[in-house]
Amino acid sequence: MKKTWMTLLITACMVVAAGCSSGGDSAGGSTGTDTGVQTAAGTETPKIGVAIYKFDDTFMTGVRNAMTAAAEGIATLDIVDSQNAQPTQNEKVDLFVSKKYNAMAVNPVDRTAAGVIIDKAKAANIPVVFLNREPVAEDMNKWDKVYYVGAKAEESGTISGQLIVDYWKAHPEADKNGDGKLQYVMLKGEPGHQDAELRTKYSVQAIQDAGIEVEALAEDTAMWDRVKGQEKMQAFLASHGDKIEAVLANNDDMALGAIEALKAAGYFKDGKSMPVVGVDATAPAIQALQDGTMLGTVLNDAKNQGAATVALASVLAKGETPTKENTKYDITDGKYVWIAYKKITKDNIADAQ
Repeated sequence: MKKTWMTLLITACMVVAAGCSSGGDSAGGSTGTDTGVQTAAGTETPKIGVAIYKFDDTFMTGVRNAMTAAAEGIATLDIVDSQNAQPTQNEKVDLFVSKKYNAMAVNPVDRTAAGVIIDKAKAANIPVVFLNREPVAEDMNKWDKVYYVGAKAEESGTISGQLIVDYWKAHPEADKNGDGKLQYVMLKGEPGHQDAELRTKYSVQAIQDAGIEVEALAEDTAMWDRVKGQEKMQAFLASHGDKIEAVLANNDDMALGAIEALKAAGYFKDGKSMPVVGVDATAPAIQALQDGTMLGTVLNDAKNQGAATVALASVLAKGETPTKENTKYDITDGKYVWIAYKKITKDNIADAQ
């Protein structure tokens, strides 16, 4: 009996010892850091921390969904909501650093705060890809492991203006008072935000470049928000009424808010119309195009912005330098991936779908 128990005890010790040994050697040895997720083959998929400026932004929801789809089988994403507060986003970045993630992707709340994030990333040697809100050039040049994925805001502004030009030239009745001048109202995004400033400037410039004289009846910020867009448009209508001949909005959500205010004022029925232009080509905006309440929008390609961000971040996470070959995207000046905008009207809705 004693021999039997002794044999069992020795066998048990050998099993435990073997288990301890194999655990320490897996995937090259345990370092005690959360650097990735083990795959069946024993290798690691990179872990990427993603901080979005706020989750309830319609366009950024599309980007998040695109990132999740693009990351399948390539990387593990930890996507967090910065709640439109830069201090909160900074805390999320600190969390990514503490977890020793392989890379970060950041949609900054405040583009001028990117330098602080870059300093944190550089100190931890964690590459960072900014998306949708472009940091200033000085910050982008702080480190060679900083990249940006986005679209050129001036391009979207120009296309917005061209949509109004096309309408104005095709509909002489759009000049309600017959003065040959386009009276418009403008709904802007955040004050000082590069997209808001450039879309505003270049949309008006495109109209003027087409030889059309313009007059701004009103301009106000609606902070990219649909409800605020509706409130501002109600105020514009109360002040200017039928003098308004066109509505330009820096994004679709504000344009859709303006459309709601216009509907309440009797527009889009009995032959009473108003050209309203937005930017992003979100699903609700596409529906408005189909309904005939929105004149046009500009495709801000959420799918490719999300996919390009994941492509760059996953390559950087593996310690490699992003190139056209390993990301499938053109990289300008060694740091920038530009995703082109596209004019969308009722005639080419399929291009946005």
